[in-house]
Amino acid sequence: MLSQQKTISFDTETTGIDAHQAELVGLSFSVTPGEAYYMPVSADQDQARTTVARFKGILENPEISKIGQNIKYDMAMMKWYGVELAGHLYDTMITHYLCEPDLRHKLDYLTESYLDYKMVPIEDLIGRGGKNQLTMRDVALEKVKEYACEDADLTLQMVPVLKKMMHENELDDLYIKIEEPLIRVLCDLEYEGIRISGDFLNEYSKELDKIILEKEQEIYRNAGVKFNISSPRQVGEVLFDRLKVPYRWKKTSSGQYSTDFDKLTELAGEHIVIDTILEYRKFSKLKSTYVDALPTMINPRTGRVHSNFNQARAATGRLSSENPNLQNIPIKDEAGREIRKAFIPRDDDHVILAADYSQIELRIIAEISNDQSMLDAFIAGNDFHKATAAKVYSVAYDDVTSEQRRNAKTVNFSITYGAGATNLSRQLKISRKEATELIKSYFREFSGLKNYMDETVKQAREFGYVKTLLGRRRNLRDINSRNSLTASNAERVAINTPIQGTAADMIKIAMIDIHQTIKEKQLRSRMVLQVHDELVFDVYKPELETLKSIIQDKMKNAIPNLKVPILVEIGVGNNWLEAH
Repeated sequence: MLSQQKTISFDTETTGIDAHQAELVGLSFSVTPGEAYYMPVSADQDQARTTVARFKGILENPEISKIGQNIKYDMAMMKWYGVELAGHLYDTMITHYLCEPDLRHKLDYLTESYLDYKMVPIEDLIGRGGKNQLTMRDVALEKVKEYACEDADLTLQMVPVLKKMMHENELDDLYIKIEEPLIRVLCDLEYEGIRISGDFLNEYSKELDKIILEKEQEIYRNAGVKFNISSPRQVGEVLFDRLKVPYRWKKTSSGQYSTDFDKLTELAGEHIVIDTILEYRKFSKLKSTYVDALPTMINPRTGRVHSNFNQARAATGRLSSENPNLQNIPIKDEAGREIRKAFIPRDDDHVILAADYSQIELRIIAEISNDQSMLDAFIAGNDFHKATAAKVYSVAYDDVTSEQRRNAKTVNFSITYGAGATNLSRQLKISRKEATELIKSYFREFSGLKNYMDETVKQAREFGYVKTLLGRRRNLRDINSRNSLTASNAERVAINTPIQGTAADMIKIAMIDIHQTIKEKQLRSRMVLQVHDELVFDVYKPELETLKSIIQDKMKNAIPNLKVPILVEIGVGNNWLEAH
C-alpha cells in the first residue's frame, strides 16, 4: 500500500533524543488524514534491521515524497539502520519556522494553534525526567501505537495549513533551494561527527584548576575576607558593603545586589576584586561547560562527538548547535581558543581545514545599503576598519593609529547592530557627548548606510516585516508599539535581520554546494562543523588542494553577482586552532 503512494508522512519512535545513540522502537506512517499505521521494532538489533529492511525500498524511493516533523532526526536514525531517506522532504517544523521564526515550532504547539487539537504529552508515557524516567521501549505497545500514529497523522494534517502560509509569505523558493537540501547536508555532517582528544582536555582541565585556585586566593587576599565566590549574595555584600564599590542599579526583588556578568563588566576597572571575579568566572565556566563536558559527549559507538545542528531556532536564519553548543566556544579569548586544540583529524591521513568568511556581515551591509564609501573600501581591498577610521577621524589612511582603528572597529559593528551613544560610550570608555559626535561623524561619511537603516525601519513599520536578499522573512509585531523601548528593540531587529539573515543564507548555500561537489567527485574528505561564518573539514591529505579550490569557489560564489568582493580565508592544521 505504501509503495503506491506519492507522499508519505513518516515518523520514528526511539529510546532517546540523540539519534547517534538511540535505538528504534517503531515506525509510523500516515497517507490519509485521520489514519495512521504503526510497525513495532524489536529490541534485538538483528531483528530490528530485518524489520527496517522491509521498508527500505519505500524510504529510499526518490519518487515518494516524505513528510516529517524535524525529519533530520528520522533521517539520521534510518542512516544507522542502513537506510538513506530519499525523495522530496517536507519538514513541518522548518516550514513553520520560515513563516514564524520568532514563535515555537514543536508539533504540539502547531496542532493546538492551527488544528485546535491537543496532543497527548510524551511525559504521560515516559514521565518527566529523573532516574525513574522510562524510554519508549518500556511503554505498553497499545499506548506507543496511539502516540506514534498521532504524530504521523497530525504532521500530515499540518501540511495544507503550512503550504498556504508558505505560499502567502513567498517562502517556497527559500525552502526548496536552501532549507530542504540543507537537511541532508546537516544529517551527513552530524553523522560524521568530529574526533576530540579527551587526553588533551583532561590535561587542560588540570591547568584550569590551578588557575582557578590562584584567582580564588587573589580574590580573598584583595577582599580581606574569605567568602563563597559562587554565591551572588555574598559577592554583592563583599563588593558593595565591605569594599564600598558604588552600586548604580535597583536591587533584586529579594533585596539583593545584582552581580551578574553585565553588571560586573560595567564595573570592571573600579576594583581589582571585580576584575579577578570576572576572570575566576570565565575560567570556571570554560572548565565546566567545555573542558570537562566535551569528553563526556564522545559517542561510545563512534569515538567521535556528534553535535546537533538546529535549523529552526535562531530567528535570524543562523544555525545553532547543541550537545555540544559549538557556536559559543570563545574565540577572542586565549584560554577559550585553547579548547579548539582538542578538535583533531580522524587519523594520520587527514588534516583539519577551516574556511572562514572575512567580515561577511560588513560586506553584506555594504551590498544591501549600496553605500559607496563602504563599497569602495572593500573593492580597493583596504583594511575596512582602518578605512573607516580614516574617514571618521578625518586623517590619511596611512596615519590611522591602532587606537583609532580599534574604535572604528567597535563603531562598525555597534552601529549596524543599532547601538546608541550610551552603549558606544560604555564600550569605548568615552563620554556620551564624544560618542554622539562619533556617531554623527560616522553617518556623515556613510550616508548610504544611514539611508538604508532609515528606509528599512520605515518599510518595517509599514509592512510589519523585513526580508533578506534571498527572501527570508521576519515578522516584527512590536515595530509600531507605543512603548518606545519595545519599538526601538524591534527597529534594531529590523536593521540587523536582513544583514545576519543574508549571511546565514550565504553559508547555507555554500554548505549545500560543497557537500554536493564532494559527493559528485566521490571524495573521502568530509565537512564536520559549521560555526558562525566558518566551515570545518576533515580532509584526506591527497585531496587537500582539490578541496581548497572547491571551498573557495563555492563560498565566494554562494550568492552570485554581488557588487562587494567576498573574501574567504582558509587555514590547515593538525587541530582546529592551528587551522583557524
